[in-house]
Amino acid sequence: MLHVKGRVLVGPEDVRDELWVIGGRVSYDRPAGARDIRTVEGWVLPGLVDAHCHVGLDAHGPVDADTAEKQALTDREAGALLLRDAGSPSDTRWIDDRPDLPKIIRAGRHIARTRRYIRNYAWEIEPDDLVAYVAQEARRGDGWVKLVGDWIDRDLGDLSACWPREAVEAGIAEAHRLGARVTAHCFATDSLRDLVEAGIDCVEHATGLTDELIPLFAERGVAIVPTLVNIATFPQLAAGGETKFPRWSAHMRLLHERRYDTVRAAYDAGIPVYVGTDAGGSLAHGLVAGEVAELVTAGIPPVAALSATAWGARAWLGRPGLEEGAPADLVVYEGDPRADVRVLAAPRRVVLDGRVVE
Repeated sequence: MLHVKGRVLVGPEDVRDELWVIGGRVSYDRPAGARDIRTVEGWVLPGLVDAHCHVGLDAHGPVDADTAEKQALTDREAGALLLRDAGSPSDTRWIDDRPDLPKIIRAGRHIARTRRYIRNYAWEIEPDDLVAYVAQEARRGDGWVKLVGDWIDRDLGDLSACWPREAVEAGIAEAHRLGARVTAHCFATDSLRDLVEAGIDCVEHATGLTDELIPLFAERGVAIVPTLVNIATFPQLAAGGETKFPRWSAHMRLLHERRYDTVRAAYDAGIPVYVGTDAGGSLAHGLVAGEVAELVTAGIPPVAALSATAWGARAWLGRPGLEEGAPADLVVYEGDPRADVRVLAAPRRVVLDGRVVE
């Protein structure tokens, strides 16, 4: 049995002095006659959410189970106990049987246009096959499907939309018919209106948001996951492509330069913003604290940035936080993360399914 004392942040304003872990679940009722109690003290948050993560994937494609396990353990050590795996070619269902590893919500494998994404990552198809592949991944995933909305067009020498409007309308409608939500990788602008008007639920990165499109996102309630720790790599990517694709390189630099303004404008307009790191491609795992800090740098208030990885993110994904009877997935910190989100970088204790991770 575990007794957690200090300041338990059930919500931004709902603060309790203690909770108990009984049978791996949260309780706020002191058990009678309890024995063999372990006590943990500090500031407590529900297990953090990384809403854009790729377990089972590296820069070259799928990885073996040992590597995937190390990725998941790295996220766990950072306090990220709920991962939305936004596309992976690996079968990671075995992780569901491991109570010592974070819980994963899968989006199946990326669905991309032929030769319009990173090699070995996605199903690469043409528009006529989109509905069939969406249906396949909706059935394989955990309520999400991941499209690649734009990528570099080598003939154009720049980012461009991957799918015609009628294809994304049909694909998104099929996902919704099967009870799945749809998200899309989007760096640029020209794919966004079609995706939103077709009913998409979320956009990853969303660096191409404009003043014209932001009200449309807000009106439709389309969430964004900015992955600012990934967007920080754009100048390096642009430098690598300068000789062959100068137009694309200039575009990537512009998206990077305005990244904070874009995220702040989206937040100010009421667009839901959530924390995601894009770990598992070229980025390391365990970066969730850094992404929260980036949202604050962009101008999002600290409590809102916390909600984007804690209370709000869990509600968006349909998973409980620290409510009575919820699985005891929580992280303990030295100080109040509402006052300084940088404390997220140094968890004092991680508790997963009621067990203290040593």
